Amino acid sequence: MPLDPHTTATICQDEDAEQIAILNEHLIDPSTANRLAEVFKALSDPNRLRLISLLLENEVCVHTLEATLGMTQSAISHQLRHLRQLNLVRFRKEGRHVYYALDDDHVRGLFKQGLLHVEHG
Repeated sequence: MPLDPHTTATICQDEDAEQIAILNEHLIDPSTANRLAEVFKALSDPNRLRLISLLLENEVCVHTLEATLGMTQSAISHQLRHLRQLNLVRFRKEGRHVYYALDDDHVRGLFKQGLLHVEHG
């Protein structure tokens, strides 16, 4: 019987090769694992998470992010650049203002799932 009720099978190397083959179908390749690790590393920084929380439902200019978080423009820009490189946020310029938003609903969902886990265990 599996320990986790969400697990559908218990698999051990000593068992049948067919089960091992099924397990290998779910193994992600090293390149994908590295890219996913980079996303999780980006999300492991509290300042970046706070930025994402402000962008969950809004497009926000950098000046407002500065004022809200009490961080310097340089610090905000550094964090946003990192998030932008991983396609977690996107930006647009309007005059001398730069507005940021989450790149897509995947980022929103990932953040909300993590938050739910933390808040409710």
